[in-house]
Amino acid sequence: MKNLFFLFVLLSLAACGGAPEGQDAGAGEAQAANALTGEVASRPVIAENSEISWVGANFTGGQHTGTINIAEGKLIEQGGQIVGGGFVIDMNTIANTDLPDDKKADLVGHLTNGDFFETNKFPHAMFEITSVKPVTGKSEATHDVTGNLTMKGITKSITFPANITVSEAGIEASTPQFVIDRTQWNIMYGSTLAGVVKDEAIDDKIGLQIKLATK
Repeated sequence: MKNLFFLFVLLSLAACGGAPEGQDAGAGEAQAANALTGEVASRPVIAENSEISWVGANFTGGQHTGTINIAEGKLIEQGGQIVGGGFVIDMNTIANTDLPDDKKADLVGHLTNGDFFETNKFPHAMFEITSVKPVTGKSEATHDVTGNLTMKGITKSITFPANITVSEAGIEASTPQFVIDRTQWNIMYGSTLAGVVKDEAIDDKIGLQIKLATK
């Protein structure tokens, strides 16, 4: 049955696409967060205005897309700049946005079981900001954000571009699509690293876009 479903994932709606595009976020050793001194402001994340979009693909060109909810979080501001914070990702809210309604549940069930994110054991993922640095010369980003991403009990440091606006009304942050290598968090199903031949494999890269809004 698993092999039949795997074949369905590979062949269903083989849309144009291929590997998810975007800056590689890397996956290094977890980093310590910056020690904060002086007066800071903590801005709570508005969960209903925040979201993660994802893209997964196989090597034959098919893609699937979806979303994941952000459960809670905060961004810490000092002098008009983000200096810390983070957010919690509710992995049980993984949703698909490209399949017909009668096919969504099968794919989501596969993504949440032990082959992928094992959400019964690891219901939440977390991202903790360790540094935010202004950048110039990037049309798609104002800052580079570095932080520790924890999934399935594994924590890795990643870096991705973001557009960040800080005002009295709140903080808005969004990213262009970037990619992570799922195998760094021991998500090995369908990977060539697990011995699957390339023509039948699922790409190790997952494309992500993050949108955050605070009060």
